[in-house]
Amino acid sequence: MSHEISGLYAVTPDVSDTPALLAAAEAALAGGARLLQYRNKSATSALRFAQARALLALCRKLRVPLIINDHIDLALAVDADGLHLGAEDGSLAAARERLGTARILGASCHDRLDHALEAERLGADYVAFGSFFPSSVKPGAVCAPPALLRNAKRQLAAPVVAIGGITLDNAPQLIAAGADSVAVITALFGAADVKLAARRFSALFSRRELETRAS
Repeated sequence: MSHEISGLYAVTPDVSDTPALLAAAEAALAGGARLLQYRNKSATSALRFAQARALLALCRKLRVPLIINDHIDLALAVDADGLHLGAEDGSLAAARERLGTARILGASCHDRLDHALEAERLGADYVAFGSFFPSSVKPGAVCAPPALLRNAKRQLAAPVVAIGGITLDNAPQLIAAGADSVAVITALFGAADVKLAARRFSALFSRRELETRAS
């Protein structure tokens, strides 16, 4: 893996209007998002392919990795930088074999540190925990405690991503608990100014870096 997993991880909402999706994604990346995940649960296969290809062109231009949610065939078809698999969305070992070693592989582990340890063993480049807070995207998601991040950082070499209901108000406690990255959908793409929201999320990590250097 050649990409660093840190900072703001922008995850796209379900949007059928491709130009609007591209404009929002560009604003998020301009504001400092370090990774972009294409996630669209309601799109047709044809729309998914068109949107992924358009987002990849944007990400290549801005030198930000594009990760595809769940669909390994799509990730390979558009030559994306990686794949994110949900806990019930396929074999990590099989995905790693198909992706090769150059592409990023991420894994959702909900509130299970044992699953994260196994994911790392099977080749995941990062693990994602959550939901940490109530989420409008996944209202029935398992709730994970912030202490899980501290435990994970002690036991895992892989970067740790926090997801689920994350806002500018609650992200600092997850970052303080050890999250290398926060994955955000609604609080980013639902903001009145996406670029400004991305800048504010990114500033939370810049602040931690300054505090770390000073300590």
